[in-house]
Amino acid sequence: MIEIVPTVVPESLQDIVDTVNRYTSFATRIHVDVADGVFAPNTTWMPGEGEMLPEGMEYEIHMMVADPHAIGLQYAKAGAHSLIGHVEAFDGAENAARAYEAWRTAGISEVQAAALFQTRVEDLAAYVPISDLILLMTIASIGVQGIPFEEEGITRIQKFHDMYPDARIAVDGGVSMKNIDRLVEAGARHCCVGSAISRTEDPAKAYQDLLALGNTAL
Repeated sequence: MIEIVPTVVPESLQDIVDTVNRYTSFATRIHVDVADGVFAPNTTWMPGEGEMLPEGMEYEIHMMVADPHAIGLQYAKAGAHSLIGHVEAFDGAENAARAYEAWRTAGISEVQAAALFQTRVEDLAAYVPISDLILLMTIASIGVQGIPFEEEGITRIQKFHDMYPDARIAVDGGVSMKNIDRLVEAGARHCCVGSAISRTEDPAKAYQDLLALGNTAL
């Protein structure tokens, strides 16, 4: 079975609350895209003292930030379940391993390494054995929803899957009914979906349609 994880780019904690209320009838996990204005050009909500993520949902936090180690600890304190740091920000698997250890100590149950579209899959070798998932971006730039899908991303996922067949692959960026079957055929199993769910009149139906088409491709 594949996983479909709806995404949100929150300007405030209320945006996450609203997303949970909209998706709680069909989703069990939300992918929260966060940015610091340094690693990614935009800025998003970051948890302040005492702020907590809403209960009743799992949260994976995709940190498009220059300091994933420290910011990850903020989200761990706020109730996140999974943390995603970019290999380009870690600047080495040893740094990632130290961050992972600190995150797990803080209560995080799952750690993921993300790679920008421009990063070579060959450069991810050291991250594969220490990460629960490897997230491959399938858009050329990051920070907001609605950026066009890059067809070359499918070839990239297939190459990564061929090189590391036991690695669990997450994919993020432009995932839709037009490509989810091909992404799954290439090796993706954890699919983060933004506009293809959020910009529909019936998000629950969009979620189920994506799940069904993706699982048919297995």
